[in-house]
Amino acid sequence: MNPFPANPFTRIVCLRRSLLGIALAFAPGALAQIKVGDPFPALQSVGFNGTLPDAQGKVILVDFWASWCAPCKASFPAYGRIHSDFAARGLLIVAVSVDKSPADYAAFVGRMAPPFFTALDPGQNLVREVRVPTMPTSFLVGRDGRVRYIHEGFHSGTTENELREEIEKLLAEKTGRQP
Repeated sequence: MNPFPANPFTRIVCLRRSLLGIALAFAPGALAQIKVGDPFPALQSVGFNGTLPDAQGKVILVDFWASWCAPCKASFPAYGRIHSDFAARGLLIVAVSVDKSPADYAAFVGRMAPPFFTALDPGQNLVREVRVPTMPTSFLVGRDGRVRYIHEGFHSGTTENELREEIEKLLAEKTGRQP
């Protein structure tokens, strides 16, 4: 029995989805254009709505999220706790919405009331440059401006604990160049 549908177009769509699933399962971070060790794009040049806080000399957690994403809703309280524990020591969280609708973005931010910086990338400039593979995806950027860790998805306490350990390591490093 043929496992693929008879319609050639549907067959191609199924095959592409299968290959994407295999890639995600065996190569975390592989679909992102930006990889561990790469410099992260300059956040100041993106053209976010709102004024980006000073990133000079800071460790930056850049999180890509969407209002329709259930794991994103779970990540925001965790990022709030992380922000509370590490901001004074040099962590900056920049949560970038991939929403196309400013109203959806505003409603989500209004409900969640995050204590960290959120931005809508209205032209999808940063999202396109980074090629975010899934929602949410976070990039932990060292003081040197390079991506040090990538987290695809948000897996409750596991992701929060991993981020805390990684942030501790990065905050212990000496100051370098910032994106």
